[in-house]
Amino acid sequence: MIPRTRIAPSPTGRMHIGTVRTALFNYLFAKRHGGTFFVRVEDTDKERNKDEWVTAIWDDFSWCGIPTDERFIQSQHLDRHRELLKKLVDRGVAYISKEEAKDGSGRKVEVVRLKNPGTRVTFDDAIRGEVSFDTKELGDFVIARSIDDPLYHFAVVADDGDAQVTHVLRAEEHISNTPRQILIQEALGLPRPIYGHLPLILAPDRTKLSKRKHGASIENYRAQGYSAQAIINYLALLGWNPGTPQEIFSMDELVSIFDLSQIQKSGAIFDVQKLNWFNREYIQRLPAEEFNKEATSRLSRYAISVSEMPRIIPLIRERIATWSELDQMFAEGGELHFLIHDPAPNPVQIPWKKDAPSIAAQHLTHLATILNDAPVPVFADTDAIKALIMPYAEENGRGNVLWPLRFALTGQERSPDPFTVLVLLGKATALARIKTAITALQ
Repeated sequence: MIPRTRIAPSPTGRMHIGTVRTALFNYLFAKRHGGTFFVRVEDTDKERNKDEWVTAIWDDFSWCGIPTDERFIQSQHLDRHRELLKKLVDRGVAYISKEEAKDGSGRKVEVVRLKNPGTRVTFDDAIRGEVSFDTKELGDFVIARSIDDPLYHFAVVADDGDAQVTHVLRAEEHISNTPRQILIQEALGLPRPIYGHLPLILAPDRTKLSKRKHGASIENYRAQGYSAQAIINYLALLGWNPGTPQEIFSMDELVSIFDLSQIQKSGAIFDVQKLNWFNREYIQRLPAEEFNKEATSRLSRYAISVSEMPRIIPLIRERIATWSELDQMFAEGGELHFLIHDPAPNPVQIPWKKDAPSIAAQHLTHLATILNDAPVPVFADTDAIKALIMPYAEENGRGNVLWPLRFALTGQERSPDPFTVLVLLGKATALARIKTAITALQ
């Protein structure tokens, strides 16, 4: 059987990271077996649907790099839904029921209910094995608000049947929907697809990962500067194990080895630190030209001159896991904030521990002399600067010498080491800041 799989997001908000993983697993399974993967936007919830969310769905899938063979909008199939509902009513397997509206107004509304045969429904889940439900307790359940307004369960079954979906791979939370949908399939005379219910993605406290509580939307991760490749790579390994120690995979590699039998049944913990590891790996693998282009664009926001960027960019590449971390570095309190803000160092904080201000001033005065005598090219090499300063620091105590120097240059308790800072600032700026600190100490 050549598979036809789908993902069916609702346009009621930004896309959950779990929806992306479900789409990815459907795509990988279909392509591994030479099949088709498509997206159907399920817009049956008229009160919550928005056109902007439909646009966001297409945008998110394009950004993630999950190709879609076909695209559908569920509301475009309403004529077909109406036709099938009428057939069920005409055949007597569904009926129109006049009932009191649930809004408490006392008005009467017509709903369409399926006649439930009350049988036991059993299906072989591709991930969980045999699953069985007694459907008697469901009663004659509602499948449409009216003959012109189908509910989710009916619409999804009708659309899957028309689209010849062979495998329904979806989140574990949908498993309770399956008996209703199988009863609708049988009433419509449709073939039953193979179901596979994926483990939930859990927060570290083992609660369900939430957009509201945990920021688990793809929009949030995009805004933080994660790469699509890193997110896809991480999500592929979230609840699925390839059985090898390899962790970095291209999409083509994932397609070539993906196997439903290797999906675990228990929930998968979403570990941001592990996602950061993946993203850092992908950032490190970027060609220098591509990395420099993005870094330059971001540094230009902070009035960093083009001539200064070659000194700064290698340090950034070495340290960041996401692009948003670059911005954090330059924010107030960030370790590179000193590059865009001249410090006014507190004379109480400049000396090392219990050293007197006069001692710190003495060390800084000596260091200023050393640095002033050094040729400008030395300030392009951290090792060369270190070789100039360390003999004096070793003789007088590393902390006693290096702490005042770093604080004089940055005014920050957290920053790169003073040798790196001297390279970033350059000779003239560094000497000016040391002079300011000496004055403050005096």
